[in-house]
Amino acid sequence: MLKKNKPQVLFFILFNLIFTLNSFAQKSIYAGIEIGRRAIKVSVIDVSNIRKADYKILSFWTERIPFADHIGANGQLTPEDINKTGIIVVDQLKKIRTDYKMLDENIFIVAAPVFASATNVNVLKNKIATLTNKELDVLEVNEEAKTLVKGAIPPVDYATAFLLDIGAQTTKGGYIDELKDNKLEFIPLELDFGTMTLTDAVEKTVVNKSQVNDMSTYQEKSFDFNPILRKKTKQLFDSNPPLEKKDKLYLSGGAVWAFSTLYYDENVKDHYIALTLQDVIDYDAILKNNFGKFTNLAKTNKEAARVLNTYDQKYLISANNILVTCLESIPNSGTKKIYFVKDGQVTWLISYIADRSKKVNTNF
Repeated sequence: MLKKNKPQVLFFILFNLIFTLNSFAQKSIYAGIEIGRRAIKVSVIDVSNIRKADYKILSFWTERIPFADHIGANGQLTPEDINKTGIIVVDQLKKIRTDYKMLDENIFIVAAPVFASATNVNVLKNKIATLTNKELDVLEVNEEAKTLVKGAIPPVDYATAFLLDIGAQTTKGGYIDELKDNKLEFIPLELDFGTMTLTDAVEKTVVNKSQVNDMSTYQEKSFDFNPILRKKTKQLFDSNPPLEKKDKLYLSGGAVWAFSTLYYDENVKDHYIALTLQDVIDYDAILKNNFGKFTNLAKTNKEAARVLNTYDQKYLISANNILVTCLESIPNSGTKKIYFVKDGQVTWLISYIADRSKKVNTNF
């Protein structure tokens, strides 16, 4: 009887083996739908080793919607934004489930902290829950930096590293201290200046407003403003003595993305790009004295063009002033390894995965 049905039995065993292996593989695949300040971003990643942040980005998609501007205008999400968000989330969720057949528990939907300020945010949350049968998490402002640190720094480096993220409004980040009984404590870091706020502060020092868009005047005033920036940065590091003993610094944000794209002029595939203070200083000289090099580069390099479409020369100078000042002010900076976190769009997703992994201590 067994011999007679041997082909069918072998086929059944093989089919089950393939199905089992396929099911097992899907456990390592995760997806995140992020409703951000100005866009909806969708990421799908395959995680090989969460402790070392070893993962592969399988898919990334984004659609621009100026949510933050609409919330700021009247304190509420518009009905149009809510409806459009619901349609996009449902479509992308369907695509994720069809293309990757992953575990539903491995799919996360979050909204940026700015949504907490919308008085009708519950309308959006209820709509997402009704349409998808999944909960929409709204990230809290006081948890944003912790989420960023947990996702940007490989968990294996939690105890020996810290993060700085140079954003538009502020420079934020933090580090993780190991306490007794396997407990962790998150220490936030924040500098008042970001790319936009520093640019605005410098422009306010221009007495003759007809010169506010003159690059030579801006560079002069930017140079004059640097002592204020250095003082605030020094205060930040002096008030956090443990940073002196950390041997790795991870950097994220638009300022570092702009630098690495324009200066290294290559499509680096690694998740973490090593950089040096000297590289940043050399880039600074080109930025201020030979900007035409970058405008020429943008004619043939799509990523460089994207940088220059995002930031004009003034913003790039402000961004790099913050970067240089931070690197020069860090205690024992010469002994630290410095990395740019290239895939900033998936850091929150990595943080969520780490929180749910038995291999990572997130006992805060």
